[in-house]
Amino acid sequence: MGFSWPWQYSFQPFFTLQPNMETRQKQLAAWCSLVLDYCRHHRLYTLDLQEAQESVLFNNRQIQRKLPSEVVIIVLEELRKKGNVEWQDKGKNRCLVLWRRPEEWGNLLYQWVNKVGLTNTVCTLYELINGEDTVKEEFHGLEEWLMLRALQCLQDEGKAEVFGVGEGQGVKFF
Repeated sequence: MGFSWPWQYSFQPFFTLQPNMETRQKQLAAWCSLVLDYCRHHRLYTLDLQEAQESVLFNNRQIQRKLPSEVVIIVLEELRKKGNVEWQDKGKNRCLVLWRRPEEWGNLLYQWVNKVGLTNTVCTLYELINGEDTVKEEFHGLEEWLMLRALQCLQDEGKAEVFGVGEGQGVKFF
């Protein structure tokens, strides 16, 4: 199934930062939703700003409009304030996009653990991320760094214990 673009994406003024503050807030909220929805649909966890600037996300070739790079940064800063973006460098050239925050992934994972009866069981990270049992789960194929953050949230809540290093990493759920 293809990505469903919001109506604003075909509206030329959407690609120009609006001077009226009330309109600008609505515009930025729409851009934030678009970025998160797009990244979720395509399962993107990182954005390189130079590449993103040229991508279909910020560049609508059909209406010949492109969001200026300084506005892309404003949008991503809005997402950072909400906890959905983390800059990977001081120059703001690359960022992690958390279309679902680690604690949300942790909750999703823990619901699955309870549903399939894996409490008091040890699982490897590989099993959770790539295992046959998780193929139909939204966290299947999750990037390892994000799975580790999700598990850390569960550990902080006393619901899991992460152990081991490298390929031997595992988790016990409580």
